Amino acid sequence: MVQQQSTDVIRINARRSDVFDIFNLRYYIGPNPYLDTGALVFDFSLTEYRQPLAIEEYVSIISDTSSDLRPRYPHLAEQTYNSYADLFAHVVSEVGKLDMGLHFHLWSIKQYPNFDRISIQSLHERTTKSVVYLVWDWLETITQGEEFSIDERLVSLQNTFRASVYGGPTVYALLRTAYQQGIPTFYLWEEGLMQYGFGKKQVRGVATTFDCDSHLDSEFSTRKDDCKDFLQNLGFPVPKGDIVNSEKEAVAVAKDIGYPVAVKPVVGHKGIGVTAEVQNVRELESAYNRALLAIPDEQPTRIIVEKSISGTDFRLLCVDGKFVAAIERRPASVVGDGHSTIKELIRRENRKQERRDTPTSPMSKIQLDEAMELYLQEQGLELDSIVKSDRTVYLRKVANLSAGGMSINATNPIHHDNIILAQDIAQHFRLTCLGIDIIAKNLSESWKSGNFAILEINSAPGILMHLNPALGSSVDVPAHILATFFQSSIDARIPIITFNQIDLTELQATIDHILLQHPEWTIGAVCRQGILINRSEKVLSQDYNHNVQSLLRHPKLDLLIAEYPEEILEPEGMFYQGSNIVVLDNPTETEMMLVRDVLDGSIVVIKKDREVSIQRQGLIEDYTLGVEEAFSRVYLKEIRSIL
Repeated sequence: MVQQQSTDVIRINARRSDVFDIFNLRYYIGPNPYLDTGALVFDFSLTEYRQPLAIEEYVSIISDTSSDLRPRYPHLAEQTYNSYADLFAHVVSEVGKLDMGLHFHLWSIKQYPNFDRISIQSLHERTTKSVVYLVWDWLETITQGEEFSIDERLVSLQNTFRASVYGGPTVYALLRTAYQQGIPTFYLWEEGLMQYGFGKKQVRGVATTFDCDSHLDSEFSTRKDDCKDFLQNLGFPVPKGDIVNSEKEAVAVAKDIGYPVAVKPVVGHKGIGVTAEVQNVRELESAYNRALLAIPDEQPTRIIVEKSISGTDFRLLCVDGKFVAAIERRPASVVGDGHSTIKELIRRENRKQERRDTPTSPMSKIQLDEAMELYLQEQGLELDSIVKSDRTVYLRKVANLSAGGMSINATNPIHHDNIILAQDIAQHFRLTCLGIDIIAKNLSESWKSGNFAILEINSAPGILMHLNPALGSSVDVPAHILATFFQSSIDARIPIITFNQIDLTELQATIDHILLQHPEWTIGAVCRQGILINRSEKVLSQDYNHNVQSLLRHPKLDLLIAEYPEEILEPEGMFYQGSNIVVLDNPTETEMMLVRDVLDGSIVVIKKDREVSIQRQGLIEDYTLGVEEAFSRVYLKEIRSIL
């Protein structure tokens, strides 16, 4: 391994005890001169205060698996490092996955005389910056021969990413799948929505709810009483029960239909306020109050009391009206060891990797609350009870995954009658995704044989339980969802023409040229001088990439034309990746990155003085402009050929 020698770079952020310095941190939302994706870019150097250890010494500790105080990156010992910057970039990239398998893996290094510029793929600026500083602290601690525990800091970073707009399990799963499939995706901050695709090809949404969904159907699914009546009138199996608005009425309904009963608020989600298997009046009082507390202040008191059906909790998931997955949901539980209390067993269980409660972990942490303590009391137990060895203790009646329950893939085998049932229900709702919660003995038996009940339907079902169940194989639900809108990445894109320099007059002439062929089109265009939609000039924002996003957000946009000169690329980078035509007029080295970001089959036109090079379909054609010949004549011809 080659060691990089110390430089005479003046300290910027480094302390006098540091051997490394990090400075000039910049964040790019998209392709930039250093990386093809959103990235955190920073400069790295050695200080003049101390000599670093040999690279091998850092690697041996970073990749060490023998200490519980250090993360385990043994594969880093298998790499070859050409410099300390190379080592730093490797470690930041690995730590940046946050021990939860995030899809970030791209990075690059550009060498300068006295420092190296490192670029790390990034989605959330704050998280990635924190990762960089964590690795810096870690390496400096190794230099000083001290122990360094990063467990708490990693958890903090996981929580930071989890709290970001990208950190929800469903949002992240869809975003990662879109990235892998080449479907452009970006967040609309003002609207609080994720956009998939550009212009007229776009779809916008929150988690599994999209702008093409019926808001009436979505709202109807939250009215559990009306939805239950609707399903019952269609002949589907639903449990007997009624709506009450007082504890007295709840007691009367329970007496009429017979115990055990289930109690839940009419308006609710994630199993909050739900109590199953209520056996008597005393339990009913507690269950009623629990449901009451779960009702938002602005909502009236409306609580469902219905017959509690014995069986297993399942979720059936339909996408675009088709059944795609089933999951069994089991309540949170612990297994005794003969000497630990239930509270200690829960604490131990919550430390497991699979319960990290991250966007990719199959299980959440087990939640301690009143419902758990009451259910333990029914079993003659308390949190301080010691459970005998190998005894399984279930901690709640409801199989609520967000409170620590377990998900088990149940897609196969499933009786075809149950698939038809799910699809028949889904056909009545104009919703992309529909979750159907049921109680059944098992899914391999037809619902027509009895002991099967539909509990409720969900218009915004989570998908991580299917993609990453605690037990069983994965079902790629995000791919099913995105395939509803895009058969391939091409279906998510509109044509894009990128210039390194073009003025407003030339921009308007290019638009007019295209409109002659396609008068029905809506064309968006932006340069440093202005922003246009067809022949209408719009307000130009000082944030250049915001102008580009606004155009690609336009739901009727057929084509985008954008100027990206060096003065934009270097400080801001690009908003999008992938052009159909790139036109470069005497480009700088930085502007040549636009050629790097073209799509397969794209056309590149490069003019250097009077010489023009045209690259298309793997062939290169050289051309010399005539004395009076305008460069626009060449690129307009190429634009016409792809439209």
